[in-house]
Amino acid sequence: MNSVSVFLVAGLILLAGLASANEAPGNGDRFPGLAGKALQLERLHSLVIAIDGETVFAEALRGPALDQPANIKSLSKTVLSVVVGMAIERDVFEGVDQSIADILAPPDNASVRVNEVTIGHLLSMQAGLRRTSGRYYGEWVNSDNWVDYALSRPFVAEPGGEMLYSTGSYHVLSAALTQNTGRSALDLTRAWLGDPLGIQIPPWLTDPQGIYFGGNDMQISPLALLKIGELYRNGGVHAGEQLLLPEWIELSWTQRGTSRYTDDAYGFGWFITELGGHRAYYGRGYGGQMLYVFPDLAMTVVMTADPQPPASPSFMQKQNALLETWVLPSARRRQ
Repeated sequence: MNSVSVFLVAGLILLAGLASANEAPGNGDRFPGLAGKALQLERLHSLVIAIDGETVFAEALRGPALDQPANIKSLSKTVLSVVVGMAIERDVFEGVDQSIADILAPPDNASVRVNEVTIGHLLSMQAGLRRTSGRYYGEWVNSDNWVDYALSRPFVAEPGGEMLYSTGSYHVLSAALTQNTGRSALDLTRAWLGDPLGIQIPPWLTDPQGIYFGGNDMQISPLALLKIGELYRNGGVHAGEQLLLPEWIELSWTQRGTSRYTDDAYGFGWFITELGGHRAYYGRGYGGQMLYVFPDLAMTVVMTADPQPPASPSFMQKQNALLETWVLPSARRRQ
């Protein structure tokens, strides 16, 4: 074999190794046809599935590798809700019924009704304040003080009433964590969640006051998200250590509001629905960032996707359909 042939063979071997580096062994055997169908979802970057704690499917279809940070957009809310639960356990907060005004001084132009808004209302996005998402998002993130802006919105619903999807609610929680601990949300997330799980939490966007964005733009890899989902599936236990109280998981997975966009129930940072006849708890982020937990199947699923606009709201329906058609039937057969 001449030198050119040797280089060609070596190159082919290297390419084959790179192509399979992010795949779980037996992907095709366990879920025949799934990889091809997943590739047809044009925005989808990664798909990772664990059953009974074993990673049974893992592919980076496009975008970053499975162990590399990905912008998870509003799936950040689900991650921050874990940190808030840990803060309550550590007596940083009194509980979900504590008024946010006990922690953060409302701005002068805020309604006195801000005193009625609790940590729980912010977690379930039932604060009653006008939203800071959707058509209000641009004005909010261009304001000089994101926390004061969110707390000074007029009340358009009763606190504890209608769910009004608002990223500002979670940003206020990030500010409250920093106020009561003197530590950033990044530091707390790393110390309480990242280090015990052995996952990397890189810095992400901050507001003009240096408060880490409480409901958007966290950078977390698909494999790290899988560990967070597994923490919930296992009742808050990781490697034999109780990192999160099971009572917090139960609170988080209890319906408080209903999404006006999907009609799915919402708890504390988690949506609740039925997929293929199975109860599913999921967090989601713009463009198709998804973390699903199916307790009765002992299954956790992660999907990351292109976080850049434009993104159709129907893309999540395609992701759900992929699970219902190509994943859940095979998962059932394993039981």
